[in-house]
Order: sequence, then structure tokens, then C-alpha cells
Amino acid sequence: MAQQETDDQTINDGFVVDTEDCEARELAHRERGTARPITVVGNPVLHKECKDVTEFDAELAQLIDDMFASQKAAEGVGLAANQIGVDLKVFVYDCPDDEGVRHTGVVINPVLQEIPAELRVLDESNEGCLSVPTAYAELARPDYAEVHGQDAQGDPIKVRGTGYFARCLQHETDHLYGYLYIDRLSKRDRKDALRQMEEGTPRYETVPNA
Repeated sequence: MAQQETDDQTINDGFVVDTEDCEARELAHRERGTARPITVVGNPVLHKECKDVTEFDAELAQLIDDMFASQKAAEGVGLAANQIGVDLKVFVYDCPDDEGVRHTGVVINPVLQEIPAELRVLDESNEGCLSVPTAYAELARPDYAEVHGQDAQGDPIKVRGTGYFARCLQHETDHLYGYLYIDRLSKRDRKDALRQMEEGTPRYETVPNA
């Protein structure tokens, strides 16, 4: 997701504590990783459900490192694997919530939990995406999100967030099931977002669509 890891982390009520040592953990991933160019809307890998991760190995660890490096290079707050062309259900994040608290981590094989309608409060804020560079649009999403998945070792984890961070969790999970945020817009707003992208110039390297 555009701006406006769970290594040895403590678990609290089954939820990852992702607010501690964020700077050190993000930097460690990034220093081991290599930034890759970002895929953009129209690239087939963005428009289909990604494959489940079944091997929790050194190759996956390297992918996570590369994703953190790519996210930083593009100045994003969240990144899904298919945004660097990898067909696997992995996303990373380094994102503040509405209180300014930083959250940093990785979720593998994420599943977004359904919020009962009577508890759902919508937040109508602007949203952007590294795969739709330079474009923004207002999109209503629940102001609370809870994602269940696995960490880099394959152990089950849960991540929850409010406000901007909740938007990030929903946005990145959407990516891994083949949805961009513009797919949730009206036809008019989607067309406007694509126009913004066409008229803008990305500040990071992207993969040209064939």
C-alpha cells in the first residue's frame, strides 16, 4: 500500500506484538534484501489469487527480505508478494496506525476475518497503491481489521489493527486474492484513478506491462 516479521516476537492473546523493535527488525530485513521493481495494474500476477505458501525455508526468508527492501525503496507501508511478481500469499508491512504507533511484520497465507455488520464502522479515507502509482481515491473500509495467517516459520499468528493500519491489512490481503483497491471503486472513480496513474510519473522502478 502507498503512504498518505514476527522474529521471536511476544504473542498476546494470540495476537502478534508487532510494535516493538520496529526500526531494528525492518532494517535487518532490508539489509539482507534486494529491492525489486513493482508490478502495476494490468500485470496478470496482480489479477488472480496467489498460491498458498507450503515451504517455510531459506527461499521464503529471502523473499521476505527482498519485500522489505522493495517496500522501503518505493516508500510504501505495505507490500504483497505479487507486487514484485511472486505468485505466493505473503505480505509485509511497516505501517503506522491513527495514533502514530508503528507496526512492522509479515503475514503468510493471510485470511481476513469477517466483521459482523452490527460492529462494522466504515472509514472513508483516501487510499493509494504502489501498483497504481500516483493515483488516490476515497474508499470506505472497516476501521478495524483482523488477519489470521502464519509467520516465517509456519507458526499460526493473528494480527489486528485500527484506522490506517486496518486499511493496510485489508489492502494487502486483497492483493493476494487478486484484488486491487481500484476494483472496489465505482466505474467512475476507477476510471479517474487510472487517469491519475496515466498522467503521473512513479518515483520508483516499475515492471512494464507487455
